[in-house]
Amino acid sequence: MHFRIQGLDPALFAPLFAMPEEQLLRRHIVRVVADAKPGFPCRISLEDAQPGKPLLLLNYEHLPVDSPYRASHAIYVAADAKRFDAVDTLPAALRDRLLSLRAFDATGMMVDADIAQGIEVEPLIGRLLAMPRTRYVHAHFARRGCFAARIGHA
Repeated sequence: MHFRIQGLDPALFAPLFAMPEEQLLRRHIVRVVADAKPGFPCRISLEDAQPGKPLLLLNYEHLPVDSPYRASHAIYVAADAKRFDAVDTLPAALRDRLLSLRAFDATGMMVDADIAQGIEVEPLIGRLLAMPRTRYVHAHFARRGCFAARIGHA
């Protein structure tokens, strides 16, 4: 089963980087600087930021559905990140972490879920996408629970 992973659209976040600190804080957004690698996975590039790299930490609604599974969580984004977009390729930030994968149907209801170490996750992606009701899969970093990426049919 072929799959496609895309990072988040950088245009969604571009205006935030120019905002003064007070405006960011009113939106519950914090400027941070990566101080370790791994540790600061950008959801646009799907790579861990290099130490010293500035990022924004913000709450992002990754599942804006009209179901009990509607969800948001904290994510990191970098200002100059290039959007990850590839078929049958697991990006760096997902490859080295324990992942929780959650399959959803067209109405935003969860179909199935499981966990796998990133390097071993491709068979699980294939199994979840092969389920007749699955429209997409969300990957989460299992230890912190943060949204990592959306995985779709290629």
